[in-house]
Amino acid sequence: MTVRDPREWMWNEACAFMERAERMQRQFFQPAQRSSASPAWEPPIDVFETDHAVEIIAALPGVEPKDLEIDVQGNHVVISGFRHLPTVTRNTAIHRLEIPYGRFERRIQLSPAEFTVAEYELERGCLTLRLAKRT
Repeated sequence: MTVRDPREWMWNEACAFMERAERMQRQFFQPAQRSSASPAWEPPIDVFETDHAVEIIAALPGVEPKDLEIDVQGNHVVISGFRHLPTVTRNTAIHRLEIPYGRFERRIQLSPAEFTVAEYELERGCLTLRLAKRT
């Protein structure tokens, strides 16, 4: 019986794990067609709350303002829209596609209060959304 070097075993396991993760990412983040009813991805967010407002920052690289929707539904806010593939990739072989494209939606539950959109800005790939609490 041979004794395996634990460093080699751990390295092989780590590489296998990374390959499985990449396969899963490719499976779940396929470019979606505009006709797709369900979202293909969820943007990552940060949420901050004060006594008077909630501020949400969503990472939306490459999303145009015309392709963005913000909807406040009671104590939920829904950020949705569509991210198009860059024009340069249409006639090009894609070797790696890690940034998600297609329809996106993020539903965020807020504290029990009523909210209105006070202001929002989509700049440098980030949506900054400020929701004022109604009193």
